[in-house]
Amino acid sequence: MEDWPLHRMCTSDGDNKDLFALAATLVIWLIVPECNKAMIPYSGRLFVALLFHVVITTQQMPPEEVDNFWSACQEKHRLPSKPNRFAVQAMKDLLCRLQCDHVVVAMERKGCWDMMLCAHTQHYAVGLLAREMLRVLIPLCSCITLHLLRQLSREEPCWDLPFLAFLVEVLERLNLSKCGGSVMKIMSRYLQSQCSQRRRLALRGLMVPSKDLLMARRMCSVSQSLLQLLGDEDREVVSMSLHVFTNVLQHKDILVSSTTAPKLAEALLLLFDHDNSHVQLLSIQLFCKVMDLVVDEGKKPLETIVNKSLDTLFIYCHDENWHVAKASRETLHCAAKFLKRRKLKQLLEKEHLWKFAEVLLAEDRSRAAEHLRRAQPYLQSPQEPLREVAVRFMGMAERSLRGQQGKLHALSQAIQAQRKGTISHWSRTIHAQFTSRAEELSSSSGSSESVS
Repeated sequence: MEDWPLHRMCTSDGDNKDLFALAATLVIWLIVPECNKAMIPYSGRLFVALLFHVVITTQQMPPEEVDNFWSACQEKHRLPSKPNRFAVQAMKDLLCRLQCDHVVVAMERKGCWDMMLCAHTQHYAVGLLAREMLRVLIPLCSCITLHLLRQLSREEPCWDLPFLAFLVEVLERLNLSKCGGSVMKIMSRYLQSQCSQRRRLALRGLMVPSKDLLMARRMCSVSQSLLQLLGDEDREVVSMSLHVFTNVLQHKDILVSSTTAPKLAEALLLLFDHDNSHVQLLSIQLFCKVMDLVVDEGKKPLETIVNKSLDTLFIYCHDENWHVAKASRETLHCAAKFLKRRKLKQLLEKEHLWKFAEVLLAEDRSRAAEHLRRAQPYLQSPQEPLREVAVRFMGMAERSLRGQQGKLHALSQAIQAQRKGTISHWSRTIHAQFTSRAEELSSSSGSSESVS
């Protein structure tokens, strides 16, 4: 049963090789009722073999000789019309022999046996089966998992997705000290898969070992793959990648290397503006951890990125989502502390946010244009509070640009952009003040460039 189709064992006459394992499955189904006790030591391995047959006979079209063989079996033994349906029936019988009738009934009630017979829903059904079995068959699930690990350690075949789904569901009950290395090796390979479902399952599989200190130390081997996944289009993949990083950095004696810290911080900074608030929250919180846990030699390269984050974090301190706003304040305080900007840190402790902005712009007068540019995208934010904060912040930034003709263009662009946007939703007073300041700047700089 286990050798088909991987080793291509054949029948005694050297022909009909695809029938060999299917015939063995039929033999097992016939003799199980007669040898219940003898079967128990092999139940884990037998379950994996049956699961393999359910998967392979669902995802692979049987050749003509298999259909002919099965038609004869069906007529003689009154079997289901399809080989995969028969393999599911054999799996049900095995579970009943193990006194797990309620697992069979629960799967029937949820329609999972039928889902297992469809290639597109098979992995989902197998995951549900693992959950049901885990409630009463923990030793068997552990045994099954060891066999699955051996199967998954081979080259990635088309039938691996259901096996991976079963493995991920039972990982929490495994002794990772014995099989943690195999789990890490398999999950790291699937992180690079082109299939989003496999990437998701691999990330779920890393959630469990990332909570264990010894396993978390091994995560450096997958850090580059995780970094790449932070730019994935699938928000669920991004969210789970952030969770894995967060789990690893929960362990205080694990530090962020000088090479990983700037790459991770850059990726997180981009996620501050993600359209999913949960991803925003996780990225902001993780950014704070990176500053706390970076090794000493990595602090200097990180300073530039942390400086870039100040404007964005300040604006998100006014987010409508209370959790995002709170995390932004805490991370902004952490950033001021990391940069050793004592005055900014004190103002945040007193919750003087706008005074913080004034001092920030005053201390960074030479980089006023950079502050202005970073705030400009938030003029198009769907949140009115963020738009108003951006306008007011840019109004403060422009004062530092007086006499700097070359930097006026960025300000005029911002005004043109806001006129094309949803200005009717903005504060009319702030808008009028901003326009007036722009005209004053144009006049005082002697620029001939027209400002709307």
